[in-house]
Amino acid sequence: MNIALRKLRLVTHLLHGMWIVATRFPRATDEQKLEMNRKWSLKMLRLAGMRLVVHNDEARLDHGALVVGNHISWIDIYVINAWRPTPFVSKAEIRNWPVVGWLAHQLGTVFIQREKRSDAKRIMHELADRLSAGELMCVFPEGTTSDGLALLPFHANMFQAAVSAGCAVQPICLMYEDAQGRQSTAPAYIDDLSLADSLNALLRGGPLTAHLYVGAPIMAGPDRRSLAALAQDSVGAALAEMQAAVGRGSVSALRPREADVAADERF
Repeated sequence: MNIALRKLRLVTHLLHGMWIVATRFPRATDEQKLEMNRKWSLKMLRLAGMRLVVHNDEARLDHGALVVGNHISWIDIYVINAWRPTPFVSKAEIRNWPVVGWLAHQLGTVFIQREKRSDAKRIMHELADRLSAGELMCVFPEGTTSDGLALLPFHANMFQAAVSAGCAVQPICLMYEDAQGRQSTAPAYIDDLSLADSLNALLRGGPLTAHLYVGAPIMAGPDRRSLAALAQDSVGAALAEMQAAVGRGSVSALRPREADVAADERF
């Protein structure tokens, strides 16, 4: 299938997502919304030529946790939602992206204006309130995307929300693998790439496997900096383990669970 047709199918799926949120969400329970989001995200990955493999899923928390991980691409959001739908903290510019921005807003994304220090404080209080109420929230503490080959330093600011709420931090690690069994940087949305260029690179780099490693929960202490350091160590260790396993061709040794990519075709 050529790239133009695959793009058309992705756009059609995004528009279908808008229809689902606008017409089905108002009558759905919270559990039904999560399942619709998960199935829709799984199909989004499939249309992008990607399958999802989850490692160490038994460590997963489903309530009242700050999920933190490395950040490689815009597709990370759909990978995480295909695993377990989670609202995100995202840069304010995404709110203005066609279709994607509207969907993100409807699904509970918190948008931050990074250039405003006062906005970071507002976001931290909102996160703490939502975590205290038992919600899950996801942040990317590197503050930007990378090629995924190594971690960037974790910023400690958003970890204050977990400290204030007294909730656990759930580290996760993402890594992409190509059809030859090598770590792939094709999904990376970095440097001066436009969204269109990034999508082209992802589609040309496929088929891909998205690996998501679930780290052991870390209980929040009184210090956000030490909490950020512990989370970075956990994500870094998971990345090193997955890179070594891919290099040996033995990712199965990490107790993976392949997500159900045969999602309901209504999504």
